[in-house]
Amino acid sequence: MPTARLRRRPLLLGALAAPFVLRAGHARAADAVPLTVRLDWTPWGAHAAIHLAYVKGWYRDAGLDVTIQDGNGTNQTVQILGGGTGDIGHAALSSMMIARDKGFDLRAIACYCRNSDIGVMVPLDSNIHTIADLRGKKIGHTASSLETPFLGDFLKAGGLTPADVDMVNLDGAAKLAAYLSGKLDGAFSSIPFFVPAVQPKRPSRAILLADAGLHLPSYGLFARDASIADKKDALTRFVSITDGAWAYISAGHQQEAVDAIRKDRPNATLSPSVMLGQINSFLTFFPTPASKDKPIGWMAPADWVQAMATIKQAKLVTRDLDPTDYYTNALLNDAQYNKIAGAKA
Repeated sequence: MPTARLRRRPLLLGALAAPFVLRAGHARAADAVPLTVRLDWTPWGAHAAIHLAYVKGWYRDAGLDVTIQDGNGTNQTVQILGGGTGDIGHAALSSMMIARDKGFDLRAIACYCRNSDIGVMVPLDSNIHTIADLRGKKIGHTASSLETPFLGDFLKAGGLTPADVDMVNLDGAAKLAAYLSGKLDGAFSSIPFFVPAVQPKRPSRAILLADAGLHLPSYGLFARDASIADKKDALTRFVSITDGAWAYISAGHQQEAVDAIRKDRPNATLSPSVMLGQINSFLTFFPTPASKDKPIGWMAPADWVQAMATIKQAKLVTRDLDPTDYYTNALLNDAQYNKIAGAKA
């Protein structure tokens, strides 16, 4: 799979990074079902529900022996799951869509960040408020990242062409450093990941791909079709608990989720304030008009139709697949979801 088509999240900000960790579960009953979950990256706010459910023993109590693996970017997580290793992946589902088009039998089983997390972050004290305001500005991007195929359409929505903006191609670490130092007027990035991280040094806001009508599913869970068939009951428990854990967090338990991440990754140097900001930012990406009254994690057909139109427009897929080929809601059990969502602190 071409790396230009899948986003790798750079290892940045020591406060957010940690070595690769293979996490085994608590002691489990002998008949517990083992599940391995591969995350997109080292600990950050998007993983809150998984770590919280692990620490509170919700997976264990449901008869699951969960092992959580930190990742090294969406690209690798998609390739590892697609290659047959692990049971569940957590990464950007738009990248999973591209992988399925290329022959990997991957399918979304829950989507949390239901709209694209990608956008251009700009300083709060700048005069940049719309896409049109990017004219003549120096904007950092990474050519191998997922935003690149959409830049033309993004700028066009603001009446601009790539020639109207000074686009600077930098790798992730250099892009962040240049932005923090003021050498860039803005930078494309994952907004819930980076905006909370830069706030202490350069308070920022974002203009999103979605503001240009470019709608893509972002962070969620996915698995191979074979795993969905062979481990349907166990995956249903995992999905329903994780979805419910996000509902629990969104009901005012964000700090408890931060504490759970730190407890589950005691050797990682993590900033509690950054993680709290990431969780709160991440939650704002959950609802879409088509999914706002549904359980967290449930995927609306209309959103996937939009996603297919966006990804085809950028020529990132070549096969004529139906939107329903990319996802299933069959692993969400309402009773189990509601039990976790309404759990006591």
